[in-house]
Amino acid sequence: MTAYGPTGAQGAADAVHDVAYDAVVLAGGAARRLGGVDKPGVRVGGRPLLDRVLAACADARTTVVVADPRPTARPVTWAREDPPGGGPVAALDAGLRHTGAEQVVVLSADLPFLDEGTVRRLLAALRSGDADGALLTDADGRDQPLVAAYRAPALRRELAALTQGRDGLAGLPLRRLTGALALTRVPDPVASFDCDTWDDIATARARIREHGHVLDEWISAVKDELGIDLDVDTKALLDLARDAAHGVARPAAPLTTFLVGYAAAQARDGEGGPEAVAEASRKAAALALRWAEEAAAKSDVAPDATPDTRPDAG
Repeated sequence: MTAYGPTGAQGAADAVHDVAYDAVVLAGGAARRLGGVDKPGVRVGGRPLLDRVLAACADARTTVVVADPRPTARPVTWAREDPPGGGPVAALDAGLRHTGAEQVVVLSADLPFLDEGTVRRLLAALRSGDADGALLTDADGRDQPLVAAYRAPALRRELAALTQGRDGLAGLPLRRLTGALALTRVPDPVASFDCDTWDDIATARARIREHGHVLDEWISAVKDELGIDLDVDTKALLDLARDAAHGVARPAAPLTTFLVGYAAAQARDGEGGPEAVAEASRKAAALALRWAEEAAAKSDVAPDATPDTRPDAG
C-alpha cells in the first residue's frame, strides 16, 4: 500500500450518490491463513472487519450478508449458500436472490480501508459505460472481483449459464463467473487491501493509528459502539477543547465525552438520565480498552477471534 486515502474522481462518484443500489457482502469464509478464526469478527480499530465493510455500503437500499447471522452495527438481510461453505460463486448467487436493484456492489468482509467514497467511485465507473462490472485492482494490478460493482442482470445471466449441466454452483472458482463479464478496472491499492494473514491484520491496525487518521478512526468506532449516526465538525470541537484546556494533549478525550453525552441524550426517546450516561460511558470505556489491547497485541496472536471451521468463501 502506498497511501491511505482513496484515489480517483470523487466528483463523479458524488454525482451518482442518490442512485439506488444493493450490496452483497460475502462473510462466510474459514480464513485458513488466519488459523480458522472468525475473520469478519476480527477487530481493526476497535470495530469488526464486517462492520467496517457494512459502513462503506451504508447507503445501499438492501444489504445482504452471506454468512451465519451475528450481531452487526446496522440491520442487514442474512443469506446462506447451499451447501454452507460452497464457495464464492454459490455465496454470491445466494445473496443476489435477495436483491432487486439493477446495480449491486459485491464485497468481501475483510477490507479494512474500504469507505463510502470507494463504493461510489465503483458505481460511477459502472454507470459511465456499458461494461458489466467495475472492480478494483490492487497494488500489483490484480483484479479484485470481491470489491466491485456489477449490473445485476449480467450476474444473473452468467450464474444461470454456469448452472446448466451442473448440480449447483458449489466449488466453482470466481473466475468462472467474472471471466465471462466485460469489466472496467479501477486501480486502488488501498481500498483493495484485504486481511488474509495476521501480518495483514497488524498492518491494518498500525495504519489506522498513523498521525492524521487515528482521530477519525476513533470517532467512527465510538459512533458505531454507541449506535449513533452523527456527523460532527471535529476541527471546531478540537479548537474549542484546545482553547478551553489551553492545548489538549489527547484530543480524543473531549470528542469521546461529547459523543457519550449525545448518545445519552438520545436514549429512551430523548429522556436519557444518569443510567443512560453510565451505559454509554461503559461502552466507550470498553472500546477504549480494546483499542489499547490491539496496540499491544503481537501480530501472530488473535485474542479477539473465535475459532471457525467453515470453508473459505474467497
